[in-house]
Amino acid sequence: QRKNPFSNHDRLASKPLHTHRGDPTYGRPPEGSQTEQRGKDAHSHVGKEVEELCLIIRSIGEVGEDGHVSVTFGQLFETYVTISNKVVGILLRARKHGLVHFEGEMLWQGKDDNVIITLL
Repeated sequence: QRKNPFSNHDRLASKPLHTHRGDPTYGRPPEGSQTEQRGKDAHSHVGKEVEELCLIIRSIGEVGEDGHVSVTFGQLFETYVTISNKVVGILLRARKHGLVHFEGEMLWQGKDDNVIITLL
């Protein structure tokens, strides 16, 4: 782009050519850019979906002897799929943040309907 006669040289001159792994800005969009804002908005949206999933588990699940609320994947899938088609992805995100626990790496509709999901 620096050699392109139709590009805006001022815009290109202000950006560094390359960032390296040790650089704190490596792999991140420029501060204040629309890309950074879209990332923040997406992160916020997913966070709200995780909260909503936890509320659904709490409302349809049953409290066990240990005091934790549990529900089967099949029951959760049937309830939550009317709200969002990203049930498994949101479950994985909730597990990553330590909000839920279930056995296995991935859950599949039909095959894993009896897997217990526990709200932590």
